[in-house]
Amino acid sequence: MCLVATCLVLAGCMVGPDYRRPTAPMPVAFKEVAGWKISQPADAIDKGPWWSVYRDPELDRLERSVAISNQTVKQFEAQYRNAVALVAEARASLFPTVALSSGVTHSGSGASGSGGTSTGGTTIGSSFGGGSRNGTEYSLSGTVAWDLDVWGRIRRQVESSRAAAGVSAADLANAALSAQATLATDYFDMRAEDALAQLLTDTVANFRRALQITQNQYRAGTSSSIDYVTALAQLQSTQAQLIAVGIQRQQFEHAIAVLTGRPPAELSIDAAPLATDVPVVPPGLPSVLLERRPDIAAAERSMAEENALIGVQIAAFYPDISLSALGEYAGSPLGHLFDVGNQFWSLGAAGAETLFEGGFRTASVQAQRATYDASVASYRQTVLTAFQGVEDALSNLRILQLQARAEATAVQSTNRAVIATLNAYRAGTVPYTSVITEQNLLLSDQQSALAIQQSRLVASVALIEALGGGWSSAQLPVHIETGNPLLP
Repeated sequence: MCLVATCLVLAGCMVGPDYRRPTAPMPVAFKEVAGWKISQPADAIDKGPWWSVYRDPELDRLERSVAISNQTVKQFEAQYRNAVALVAEARASLFPTVALSSGVTHSGSGASGSGGTSTGGTTIGSSFGGGSRNGTEYSLSGTVAWDLDVWGRIRRQVESSRAAAGVSAADLANAALSAQATLATDYFDMRAEDALAQLLTDTVANFRRALQITQNQYRAGTSSSIDYVTALAQLQSTQAQLIAVGIQRQQFEHAIAVLTGRPPAELSIDAAPLATDVPVVPPGLPSVLLERRPDIAAAERSMAEENALIGVQIAAFYPDISLSALGEYAGSPLGHLFDVGNQFWSLGAAGAETLFEGGFRTASVQAQRATYDASVASYRQTVLTAFQGVEDALSNLRILQLQARAEATAVQSTNRAVIATLNAYRAGTVPYTSVITEQNLLLSDQQSALAIQQSRLVASVALIEALGGGWSSAQLPVHIETGNPLLP
């Protein structure tokens, strides 16, 4: 009993280092934060799904399908459930193993001197001499085995499994965020193609009117047929561009279908204009980013997982101590099986220690420490990459906003130039090549303005993704064994 009590007291200790999150390189403020408001808890990104800031019902409908039907997300969800099951499996080793068995043995001999023993209908013995022996014996036995985990090997394994499940939960959130951000990007790219199609449609109409002007001028004898042919070629070239827009547009629609878990043939999205408002989610402090990005949370949990495994390897240096117990009743008849005379029991304790293994355990500890160090470097690199993503998105939004203003001014100026040049052509003071030049310049400026607006919306999505999409490490399930993943 003293040995048992001593073992139970020792079971409270665990060898190996306790986990403390290492520091990560972190700036005081974002370089590009000048002019941006620091986010507060009441900001729109924290009130619901992050894509609601775009106020687009069609985008909202598509985004809600990702967490439910996207096959990549479902794959990560299954991996998370597997990780949770592995935690429960590791925890089971902390408890005793109890087994129960029963049996019945029948033995007998005939007058001829041949005989045998039958257990469960199978003859075990044969041919012994003398007399008649018949009987049936019943037995019921139970065993208990318990690894005391004195040095914490099993508990460190459970700790590692819990951290691994945390990694899986964060990976699931990151997969959902990535798929949602990709869908939003494809959606705005598709809307940009819709806007380009509308722009080219309007341009074709304008070029038709210009073609009619050259035809009238030719009939009036004030211009040559070259002007008409030139205007016709310009119109036909623009019509070809309009047709080509459909190729890219359909590819974006197909990509959106796959992201929502549907075959492309089952999804058709009506054309709509590109959004003119570009919402910008204000960045928080750099330190907050560590709690808002699921990829950082996954890297952090991975460090905890590898740190716990160091303890598992160190525990191998110490003896493995276990307790066992056996209780059995055996006798006949069945009605007297549980009599005291038929009782048998035993208790035991065992310890096992490897005395020589050629440095294997030392090498295992060193290898695991190196693996942990690698996870620390990976975590710090993940943090640096996260800061880079935020800085890139902020600078892109700032520069694109300035470019959009300049391009809008250029479009207005070129549009006035087209009108003035076309009037001058009607008056016969400039050749039609001047009109063609200004019209092509206007179309180029309009396409550039559209591309800039597209890039601004995509950069807006990139910023939200870089800031974690409203996700928080607080969403990681605390009790991994019983918790279910919460998707953003």
